[in-house]
Amino acid sequence: MATYIWQQSDWPDWTFDLTRLATPLASVRHAQGRLLGRMESLGFKSRDEAWLQTLTEDVVKTSEIEGDPLDSEQVRSSIVRRLGMDVGALPPVDRHVEGIVEVMLDATQNYAKALTVERLFSWHGALFPTGRSGLVQIRVAVWRDDADGPMQVLSGPVGREKVHYTAPPAEGIELEMERFLAWFEQPVDLDPVLMAGLAHLWLVSLHPFDDGNGRIARAVGDLVLARSEHSPQRFYSLSAQIQQERADYYAILERTQKGGLDVTEWLLWFLNCLQRAISRAEDTLSAVLVKARFWERFANTSINQRQIKVLNRILDGFEGNLTTSKWAKIAKCSQDSAYRDIMALIELGALIKAEGGGRSTSYDVQF
Repeated sequence: MATYIWQQSDWPDWTFDLTRLATPLASVRHAQGRLLGRMESLGFKSRDEAWLQTLTEDVVKTSEIEGDPLDSEQVRSSIVRRLGMDVGALPPVDRHVEGIVEVMLDATQNYAKALTVERLFSWHGALFPTGRSGLVQIRVAVWRDDADGPMQVLSGPVGREKVHYTAPPAEGIELEMERFLAWFEQPVDLDPVLMAGLAHLWLVSLHPFDDGNGRIARAVGDLVLARSEHSPQRFYSLSAQIQQERADYYAILERTQKGGLDVTEWLLWFLNCLQRAISRAEDTLSAVLVKARFWERFANTSINQRQIKVLNRILDGFEGNLTTSKWAKIAKCSQDSAYRDIMALIELGALIKAEGGGRSTSYDVQF
């Protein structure tokens, strides 16, 4: 009896019930169109800001899912540089951050470009520029070879691990990937959104690389979603939603990989997760509009670069209380300069003093 989906005799002949998928698929398609329409109604600058926020979140969250936290300021800086956006001074960026940004941008900016072995290898090389995953040396830009044993998804302490999934043997991966890429680029009578869900499942089930399989699968999914909208700009992050629903994601994935080739339940979960991701984009849109209105109030006001930098940091979702010492750290200035910056903004009506005093004095943006 087959233990895993790839051991089924008719692998990989996927089946699914279109009658059950029709309503959630139509809902997702409607939500995609509605969101794109709302974004088109924004000014050019606001639309780019929403796009930048979404891209930054997408890159940060797709790495966070794999337990690889990234600095969001570095991610934002890397995206801004690559897209040629004008947002003032930018912090230096680690090459690991540059690599994943390069992958995610290539997937969405060049969505019409064919997905090939060479392209996947270039993505993998960009994800692991040092040839290491953490402290472990891995094979980069080649298919895995299983030299250290079968590719498995594990959890639990060393010596008492639980095996959630075992991928197909490495000896057949080249042929399996040829079959996947042929399906991916051949015209099929399948909605691109469903194709994104199938492509994600197929790739994470093959686990073709030593590491980075989840990130590459999500990048491929983003590529197909960009094709579904015929646009390099997307204003929702599926990776962020998956990270938020991580436990459910791994649970449905494991059930599917240990089941038959009817993947209706997986596609239903994927569509509903995507619907929730698009709904969350309304929060991004609201934040962008609040930020735009804030700066419109001070369009003709003299505000220095330190003040602009810190205010933007707050408007983009600053965590915790803003104090003079935090201002000095963000702006890289003395506490005296930070205090003068803050007092000037209070006088302008851009900041207000929060409740409390003494060492606990903090400040909020005045909307």
